Amino acid sequence: MDKRATEKRVIEVLKTIFDPEIPVDIYELGLIYEVNVQDDAHIHIKMTLTSPSCPVAETLPVEVEQKVAGIEGVAGAKVEITFEPTWTQDMMSEEAKLDLGFL
Repeated sequence: MDKRATEKRVIEVLKTIFDPEIPVDIYELGLIYEVNVQDDAHIHIKMTLTSPSCPVAETLPVEVEQKVAGIEGVAGAKVEITFEPTWTQDMMSEEAKLDLGFL
């Protein structure tokens, strides 16, 4: 398994998942802190939410796990939610800031 190619495919899938409150995908939004492709083809994703009271706190991590686990060659996916560091708008990509009119 090519870990780099797998990580790239994971990121492509993450870019298809959108935060319901902000019309930007979760990767460009800066919610993904870490993508770890393990030797056994399991993917560990460390991510955050825009706030602890995010309305999709229950469903978004499950959606991420399901979509990433569905990638060919991936054995499974686990999402770890963290609020350290706390998400801020500074974590958004330039593209996301541009899309939302922050630049």
